[in-house]
Amino acid sequence: HDDDDEHTATEEATTPTHNADFAIVDSRGVARNSSAHKTLYAFLAQRQQQQQNRLQYQQQKLEQPQENQRKHSSSHRGSTMLQMKASRLPPTYPVRVTVMGGGNFGLALATVWARKNIPTTLLVRSQDVADSINQKHVHPRYMSDLGLPHIIRATTDPGSALSDATYIVHAVPVQYSRSFLESVKEHIPPGTPILSCSKGIETSSLGFMMDILKDVVGEDRSYAFLSGPSFAREICEGVATAVVIASEDLLLAEDLADLISSEHFRVFTSRDVIGVEIGGAVKNVIALAAGMCEGLGLGTNAMSGLVTRGCAEMRRLGLTLGAFPSTIGGLSGVGDTFGTCFGPLSRNRRFGYRLGKGESMQEILASTTEVAEGVDTSIALVNFIKSECKGYRLDLKYPILFGVADILEGKQSPLDGLKGLMNMPMRMESYEERAY
Repeated sequence: HDDDDEHTATEEATTPTHNADFAIVDSRGVARNSSAHKTLYAFLAQRQQQQQNRLQYQQQKLEQPQENQRKHSSSHRGSTMLQMKASRLPPTYPVRVTVMGGGNFGLALATVWARKNIPTTLLVRSQDVADSINQKHVHPRYMSDLGLPHIIRATTDPGSALSDATYIVHAVPVQYSRSFLESVKEHIPPGTPILSCSKGIETSSLGFMMDILKDVVGEDRSYAFLSGPSFAREICEGVATAVVIASEDLLLAEDLADLISSEHFRVFTSRDVIGVEIGGAVKNVIALAAGMCEGLGLGTNAMSGLVTRGCAEMRRLGLTLGAFPSTIGGLSGVGDTFGTCFGPLSRNRRFGYRLGKGESMQEILASTTEVAEGVDTSIALVNFIKSECKGYRLDLKYPILFGVADILEGKQSPLDGLKGLMNMPMRMESYEERAY
């Protein structure tokens, strides 16, 4: 089905039957040639069996004692932690997952898979990191105070990590993704789906992760993209988290959501890939601006106004590129923006805060090994807007995004940038109101 919204509603009505000659007969009594439809029949039969398995499993869950549904690991933070009910459907085939990237979020996603008792492999760069994870079950540098599930295995060998993977998770920063993927693509099995957790725009090509993946790995597979307010440390600590997975292949998004959703990690699905990618890129730039505002000591009023107007620029860009307004207003847009702008664990917010306090970019970059994606994304985003968005004085339509880029390029100070925003011409709050 091209329209997956209709897939579930019409599946029972169109499930075929077959006679001894393998002629396909649908619910309307139309006989069809089986030579062209055997594959279709097998697919629909498999889907029907999966539905039956799902119903049986849900019935079993209803019969279990209530307290069994609410048990969770003692390693999770707090016994009264908010829990979210998940479908917890059993996969109909053996699943093995490889997470490419051993940074904070790679560790977090590996933990999510491993807590579902799914064999998980981390593909890392250095042998000492792999040894530490395999022997001590901790990463020597990132979140080293938190233990990792023992089911996680780490390796530096892409061949052994990727050859038997059912799903591959990409958790490498955007600016390093192309070169990394080029180095491992020969080991990625044909057709294996890839779930990307990287957010931003590549500075060289001005492409989103979808563009990079298709350029390097090819278009003969399905891709999905995870985004939302999800700090890695809180995921590892078992704090309740909600995210969205977007894919042009909605069945893949639903399969992934079923596999990794739990009482502590809730996954929603979407088809709006460009909307999810825009939200994940723009929110980091807004977080830099929010951090600068806090570093300058300008108070809650100023920061709230700045973040709100930043979200308006995100929405304007999203609508220009065909994103759904609901996506921009959802977890991957406004939701992720709130977390990144106001959360104490945000790298981009901390980077902006230090800029607002007067430190130079060079000083900040030299003092940390963590990547603030918003720094490179900010410059790329402005160039992207100039190349893709038509109109006069784009800097008036996207003053915050353009202003942050100017600050990072040394064209103005954070304080000058704020003064520029406050002295902009008076206008209606929303461009859309002019249509009424």
